[in-house]
Amino acid sequence: MADVVLALDQGTTSSKALLLDPATLSVLASASRPVAIASPRPGWVEQDAAEVWESQRAAAADALSQLPDANLRAIAISNQRESAVAWNTAGEPIAPLVSWQDQRGTKFLETIDTEANRALVRARTGLELTAMYSAAKLRWLVAQAGGRGDARFGTVDAWLVDRLTGGRTYAIEAGNASRTLLFDITKLAWDADLCALFEVPLDALPEIRSSLGPWGVTHGVPGIPDGVPILGVLGDSHAALFGHWTLAPDHAGAGKATYGTGSSVMVPTTDAASRRDGVATTLAWQTDAPLWAYEANILYSGAGLDWLATAIGADGGRGLSELAATTIDSGGAVFVPALNGLGAPWWEPNAVGTLTGLSVRTGREQIARAGLESVAHQICDVIDVMDPDGAMTLLHAGGGATKSELLMQLQANLLGRELLVAAVADISPVGAAALAARALGYEPQPSALAARSFHPSADFSLERRAAERARWRDALTRAGVRPSSNQ
Repeated sequence: MADVVLALDQGTTSSKALLLDPATLSVLASASRPVAIASPRPGWVEQDAAEVWESQRAAAADALSQLPDANLRAIAISNQRESAVAWNTAGEPIAPLVSWQDQRGTKFLETIDTEANRALVRARTGLELTAMYSAAKLRWLVAQAGGRGDARFGTVDAWLVDRLTGGRTYAIEAGNASRTLLFDITKLAWDADLCALFEVPLDALPEIRSSLGPWGVTHGVPGIPDGVPILGVLGDSHAALFGHWTLAPDHAGAGKATYGTGSSVMVPTTDAASRRDGVATTLAWQTDAPLWAYEANILYSGAGLDWLATAIGADGGRGLSELAATTIDSGGAVFVPALNGLGAPWWEPNAVGTLTGLSVRTGREQIARAGLESVAHQICDVIDVMDPDGAMTLLHAGGGATKSELLMQLQANLLGRELLVAAVADISPVGAAALAARALGYEPQPSALAARSFHPSADFSLERRAAERARWRDALTRAGVRPSSNQ
């Protein structure tokens, strides 16, 4: 029987399960289940933790049923981050899962939003004092638990591990812990001062564990054999970075950009104390040694393209890319997709979407081209902050929008660096599986076709790149970005 690793990928709207060959990381079977999401009040975003678990369990059982003779050696997890869960020792949720998108903690944060507290949070966690991270959500869940002694709290990884092990392991992965605002990324431990600030009892929090197992073994899960070790756990963006490095080992150490609804960009650093304006410093993973990363979240990438496609009558993002390919440039048109403000590195909530530089020659195809360029420019803005000296010679790329070869070429041109694009669609579970495979003693040897490369075009000069970037910066100003927005 062939050895396989089961990679669980628990996301905001779906739970996926992949069976992979630990030697090559080839996907041998897969399954998926949808997950519902609700907004019971303005700013509140919830999920049913029991449904999240059942969807993940069912997807895993389905994938395993496709290869009944496989030798299941290990389980790996990649998960949505910052979302918070509360449950009891019997494995029953005691409140809704509070999504990373949820803003119910905003009013509480306003009561502690002082310059001193912002500095404390920034220095110890590498993050900003915002409701996206888990602390205010955990505070709300602690209140819902009402002091009951059997309550457990954590992020989605902790919830899945608890259920997989039949409640025998109550632990959180270090990289996920670093997204809570309660974790000191230098000391790699819960911080008593931060727990006090956010009114979350330190002794109620799960044990922090390395990204690399063991995390216990499966017990009593229908459709999954007992005794299978959990050997790798990573937050989804962290897992994507690990996956890129594994699929292209000659370029391990470079940053990555994930092109989805928004964009997530991570660039590694070995200095936990290092900070960059407008981006976070987070723990990428903890294995034999910790690795940190600068991370930025861009709000509108694929979502901006979808909006623009609807506005000009193109058939979605793919149709927009095909339309953009019919012209050699945007004719000076610049689209700034600030449809709900701008994220990293500007963090300007009052910025507005703009389409500037129009002329009599501007047609749908030029506007479509400006849309693709807006995605590439936003990645460049972040890389300019993370890598100001240009030491990084290439960038890994993944996510749905990488199917557009035009977008990838525009990105390489505007970035002035090589772009190494993963051919694997589900890069996060591949990264988690790679971690588990190494724990089993494998050194995965992925196919040479695991990535394709884009280099800056020979005719795209430094002068042209500078002019395009200057035009973009001018458009940002018109959209409402102030010179100090990312300070």
